[in-house]
Amino acid sequence: MDANATQTAEDQFGIGQPVRRKEDVRLLTGGGTYTDDINLPGQAHLAILRSPHAHARILSLDTSAAKAAPGVLLVLTGHDAAADGIGLFPVMVEVPPMDGTQPLYAPPRSILQTEAVRFVGDPVVAIVAETRAQAMDAAELVEIDYEMLPSVTDTARALDPDAPVIWPERGSNLCVTWSNGRKAETDAAFAKAHRIAKVELVQNRLVGNPMEPRVAVGAFDMARDRYELHSPSQGVMKVRESLAKFIFKIPMEKLRVVSRDVGGGFGLRGKNFPESAMVLWAAKKLGRPVKWRADRTETFLSDPHGRDHVTKAEMAFDANGKALGMRTNTMAAMGAYLFDFGPRIPTVAGARIAGTVYDLQAVNLQVQCVFTNTHSTDAYRGAGRPEIAYTVERLLDVGANMFGLEKDEIRRRNYIRPDQMPYVNCVGNELDSGDFAGTQQMALDLADWTGFAARRAESEAKGKKRGRGIGYFIEASGGQPQEWARLNMGADGKARLHVGTFSHGQGHETAFAQIVHARLGIPFGDIELVQGDTDEVEQGFGTGGSRSSQMGGVATSRASEAVLAKAKRIAAHLLEAGVADVEFHAGRFAVAGTDLAVTWKQVAAAAQDPTKLPEGEEPGLDERVLYKRSTECNFPNGCHVAEVEIDPETGVLTVDRYAAVDDVGNVINPMLVHGQSHGGIAQGLGQAVLEHALYDNESGQFLTATFQDYAMPRAQDLPDLAIGFNIVPTPINELGVKGAGEGGACGAPPAIVSAACDALGLDHIDMPLTPERVWRALGR
Repeated sequence: MDANATQTAEDQFGIGQPVRRKEDVRLLTGGGTYTDDINLPGQAHLAILRSPHAHARILSLDTSAAKAAPGVLLVLTGHDAAADGIGLFPVMVEVPPMDGTQPLYAPPRSILQTEAVRFVGDPVVAIVAETRAQAMDAAELVEIDYEMLPSVTDTARALDPDAPVIWPERGSNLCVTWSNGRKAETDAAFAKAHRIAKVELVQNRLVGNPMEPRVAVGAFDMARDRYELHSPSQGVMKVRESLAKFIFKIPMEKLRVVSRDVGGGFGLRGKNFPESAMVLWAAKKLGRPVKWRADRTETFLSDPHGRDHVTKAEMAFDANGKALGMRTNTMAAMGAYLFDFGPRIPTVAGARIAGTVYDLQAVNLQVQCVFTNTHSTDAYRGAGRPEIAYTVERLLDVGANMFGLEKDEIRRRNYIRPDQMPYVNCVGNELDSGDFAGTQQMALDLADWTGFAARRAESEAKGKKRGRGIGYFIEASGGQPQEWARLNMGADGKARLHVGTFSHGQGHETAFAQIVHARLGIPFGDIELVQGDTDEVEQGFGTGGSRSSQMGGVATSRASEAVLAKAKRIAAHLLEAGVADVEFHAGRFAVAGTDLAVTWKQVAAAAQDPTKLPEGEEPGLDERVLYKRSTECNFPNGCHVAEVEIDPETGVLTVDRYAAVDDVGNVINPMLVHGQSHGGIAQGLGQAVLEHALYDNESGQFLTATFQDYAMPRAQDLPDLAIGFNIVPTPINELGVKGAGEGGACGAPPAIVSAACDALGLDHIDMPLTPERVWRALGR
């Protein structure tokens, strides 16, 4: 291939190009390995008997009929788990309590309950049989005598004096009270306020509902004394660590975790689940592999939920509409138990972007994490940042109404200016880059903000109400500030890239190959991605918090550069030249100013032959990199603009137009980022308009455990989405990339609710904007 042809290939497949996803051919033609594709020879099947009650004491438990049922191989209870030394499920974070308050309380969570159940779906008995149907049938034969106890499922009531206490040893339903500790500065700001905007709002509880239900297949190799788990995840290393260290109390090397293709993660798949431990435990006891698979209702019951906050918030303004301070008081539901990161989400995680994109220092946040007789909450797309953005944006809209300002104008008066960058926000995080006013203007232009009046008139002529709204957000993305990659080039010149991140739909096989191709010039199709297997991946923190491109991508880039540096040394030896004299271009290593050159394949082949290597070089082109950075996060952001139309006869709200401009730094593949934007907006629209996981306040029963009761967004619910970028590279990594996965979930709820309030002439209406809720609001 000549230089011009190579350059064309680089243009087509390099960084910044909209390369079609290479993995899609395999996935769309049935070559993927999803939930029911995961099977091991000779496997048995596990079913779980779950609590039908929100809160009850277990008086007796009789499994004799189940043990005698056809096909049943094993019946396990919490008593068996205790006898076998199965550990308690850990909480992976410690949230510091507010001064003068109790430390965080992490209740003990067993793999199966023996004394009491605390939410509908709490696991009580595990049954293993030859077939899934036999295991499920046997579960019906277990006899449990329950003593019903009062329950509390309403987050706002969890700390009421008469609320039932879920953990009596704690003395109340308070898990922890947290604050960022700026009460004095905030009170001082409010004392100078010209006007104060106030809002009370609810963050509705959500169920993530990935496309594939969860599955876990466990095996135990007696000869090697080693467990093996096959299960979808968002990164195998963390799953292995949690199970090995806390549940089975074994060395890491005694547990292999494998994740193949994953049909959606959204934060939910990054956890240590009881079902994963159950199949491993059962497999060892039974001496054969054991598989558990959730159906859709079990997904509703057993996957962690998201959000579920009740917040009272205020914002102080001066006479010109400039925000002086903000204070919030939030009650955040944890569920009956704590999951991996549950109490961190509404506290430390969300607070990283307190004040969001506005010049606002006097911010005091106070959060009470509370126990309720519900399933646990944990990270769900955005994980604390959508909640903060929603609160700030709602207060600004209320403030705009108080001052008679347009929504875009009150934001312009409050944005952090470019000359203030880098900007240290009110919790000490340095926002390294951004053009917030510029991004807003690009979004307004994309949305045809100035043409709204004509569209409103058209709606009114049809008897409809139309409104427009803005939602600006900033993300704290990146997660753990280190990531691992290994690049191994074979003698044939093809590369295998091992990464510690994990793709569960983001297109890493494509994006990471683009990085390697851009750095090394080898054909895009000759780059293979290896991930999701603790036998292949040495370390890494998986994918969550939009960290893959900025952490795994940079590690990939550096591993590629390390391979290139060694290849230059080998090429110089082959060409009998100095390393400094060797130039690399268009896939060739050449001595500057001469026609002496070798190709990648020649260098790759020589790298395997010790006789052709420079003195001191080890055979192979195989480089490992652990990329570390001094900052935990970077800060993608964006402005989303929505228009809604409301039918006043029925209360039906339609999101009619939607535009979004995001700053995700440099874009590795715009097609992939557009896909991430679309998916995030769809989930944000779902929260704003449709989705709400509901428990009955009296019985504690879960009312929305099927798609007949829980409204997921469908294609017809979304308008055409106009997506743009305002590219402001971050200076904290050499790729200049920021996170891209969670913006839509942050921007859509405030934008859509803002538009609905505009149409209805209200300061605020809570999500979801169901026809009944909107219709009742019209009658106020």
